[in-house]
Amino acid sequence: MGNITLKQVTKSFGDVNVIKPIDLEIRDGEFIVFVGPSGCGKSTLLRMIAGLEDTTSGNIEINGQDATDMPPAKRGLAMVFQSYALYPHMSVRNNIAFPLKRAKMDKAEIDKKIANAAKILNLDSYLDRKPGQLSGGQRQRVAIGRAIVRQPSAFLFDEPLSNLDASLRVNMRLEISELHKSLATTMIYVTHDQVEAMTMADRIAVFNGGIIEQVGTPLELYNKPNNKFVAGFIGSPKMNFIDAKSPDNDKVASIGVRPEHLQISTEKGMWSGTVGVTEHLGSETFLHVQLDGAGTFTVRADGECTLAYGDKIYLSADPSKIHHFDKDGVSINKV
Repeated sequence: MGNITLKQVTKSFGDVNVIKPIDLEIRDGEFIVFVGPSGCGKSTLLRMIAGLEDTTSGNIEINGQDATDMPPAKRGLAMVFQSYALYPHMSVRNNIAFPLKRAKMDKAEIDKKIANAAKILNLDSYLDRKPGQLSGGQRQRVAIGRAIVRQPSAFLFDEPLSNLDASLRVNMRLEISELHKSLATTMIYVTHDQVEAMTMADRIAVFNGGIIEQVGTPLELYNKPNNKFVAGFIGSPKMNFIDAKSPDNDKVASIGVRPEHLQISTEKGMWSGTVGVTEHLGSETFLHVQLDGAGTFTVRADGECTLAYGDKIYLSADPSKIHHFDKDGVSINKV
């Protein structure tokens, strides 16, 4: 069981409220990602769930039991940090075994758990090496192995891939996702990278200024964002916004269109503009287009796009793909 419930949970440091009242149900066995910009409160809330930060008010329940004031060791959770926090003088085997030895577990049982974790994480060949002899990705797998052997009711990941290069991040994303499928254990994963959130999560909680703006599946957040913040944060490249000029609908203050939902023409369209910088990525091309009398739109085109700096073009979008927002940035349906 790995059900975690937050009820009106808050956190203050002096007069500064870093977590405003939050209610959230984290389901048993799901992979939920906390995503948001730096300083939004996502890591603080994760540490509160782990018991590493006190809760100012509200309640944290783990498997139906009030854990608000419970010490970390009693919560049945395992945390994997951004820094691997491995003991450099110990072998991989002893690093993984460390929490079990502290719990005075029988040696035969420890060996069994280490062998199982090493098999799951493909660490069999590295058990006698020291952390200094491993790559960044291998060290992170050791840190995850140390969490696995504890058989927690939930894993808590605090930006675990931030120290890895781009290719390793992609590999580790896949490995952690595979691990979740194989273990079927609740995982809470904190990141500022919305690509990680979109590719790994069952559900995403988007944080902003100590509150959760929206919780939903990746496609729910992508297709039906509650407001401009979520619309602009989810999706890469981010959504384009422009002030609305709609005298027949005074509720609409701005509209948003994703780069992949824009069509290009050299003859006519909803907006006219001039091509600026182009980014050729092989399979796709990103055009940065200066709209006439407005701002800049990013447009996703195919990799064979031949448009160049200074070209005059027109952009259009299917009305069903245009998002509408009121003056407060809240999503509304076009009347």
